[in-house]
Amino acid sequence: MASYGNIRAQQENIDEGKLQVTVLSADGNRPVENALVRISFTGDPGSIVEEIRTDSSGQTPVLDVKTPPLEYSLDVNQEAQPYAEYTMQVLAEGYEQEEVAGTQVLSSVLAEQSIQVTPLETNVTSPFGRIVIPPHTLFGVYPPKIEEAEIKPVNETGEIVLSRVVIPELVVVHDGPVGDNSAQNYYVRYRDYIKNVASSEIYATRPDDTIRANVLAIMSFTLNRVYTEWYRNKGYDFTITSSTAYDHKWMRGRNIFDSISRIVDELFENYLSRPNVKQPILTQYCDGRQVECQSRGWMTQWGSKELGDQGYSAIEILRYFYGNNMYINVAEEISGIPSSWPGYDLSVGASGSKVRQMQEQLNKIAEAYPALPTIAVDGVYGPATKAAVQKFQSIFGLPQTGITDYSTWFKIQEIYVAVSRIAELV
Repeated sequence: MASYGNIRAQQENIDEGKLQVTVLSADGNRPVENALVRISFTGDPGSIVEEIRTDSSGQTPVLDVKTPPLEYSLDVNQEAQPYAEYTMQVLAEGYEQEEVAGTQVLSSVLAEQSIQVTPLETNVTSPFGRIVIPPHTLFGVYPPKIEEAEIKPVNETGEIVLSRVVIPELVVVHDGPVGDNSAQNYYVRYRDYIKNVASSEIYATRPDDTIRANVLAIMSFTLNRVYTEWYRNKGYDFTITSSTAYDHKWMRGRNIFDSISRIVDELFENYLSRPNVKQPILTQYCDGRQVECQSRGWMTQWGSKELGDQGYSAIEILRYFYGNNMYINVAEEISGIPSSWPGYDLSVGASGSKVRQMQEQLNKIAEAYPALPTIAVDGVYGPATKAAVQKFQSIFGLPQTGITDYSTWFKIQEIYVAVSRIAELV
């Protein structure tokens, strides 16, 4: 039976958000077709709101689901929970049953929940198991950030830091505070890590430039940990923790929001810098409601929302809090990609080695994603290539233009690397 709190929460769900579930095999991230996804209100498993099956790309259709009013996530004085929580049960032939509880859905935005399922009768250990997503940091209670210097001394201990700023392929996340030896370490793709943290710490209903400012702060902080090898130089075997006292809140297995995902894909090469300082700045912040930190020269998340509402750009928001000598910089290298961005959009009429390489990569991806058509590898961007790019964009949540822009290029690189590694394991 549902508790009074759950009934009340459901009664407050008078708006609508969107939810899409993707089911992947834990032994190689292959899409799982025809998986049954059963969706209910968290805390009330008898309240089934949808039962639906995945397509050949492992995806459900985009579903309209009930949420609390939009203004709950926009009003600093609103204390009611601004998101609905849903539980997903996944049943697929040949796989263990999996469950994710607490998927957060906000009004008017798309929540994307990925779930990995473990094949039966294998020795593969699922990296997830049953997931319970904790409260969003703007709603729950978490330890405040312990203040640190925003620029780290280097070579004090004789250790070597990186000679240049590189976007890593992976970060190792210690899922607990620094001294917790029982906490597990997880290898997470850099962009997935940033999307997870941003979805855990920012309401996706905020203005795009507010989200951009917060994402830039998260990326710069993370890259400072990478660049200085902060924890490894202290003898730890991880890049960053999931504790808000030390770093940012990463939540194992949580959903991300499409507005945040799009902005991370747009900005992931960037970080924040100050003149004559080589390392990315350790940009600290707080929520500005439960914890106040603007007097320290930190950004406040609610304050950044107010400035976004007033039409401030991302850099204007950042400079308001961190000072006018804060700049957006670009990393010198991106790890884990087979080919660099050509520097311009590829569309119908383009030709050459970059087009040929992209065609080869799309055909490789089509081996794991059968909805994607195979195309001739001729180095010519014709109608068939445009159609394949459009289908790729539809599968992976990108604007369906058929043009290989910056975000599409790097998403193709990312998925190509993932499916190539699957093939190596088979």
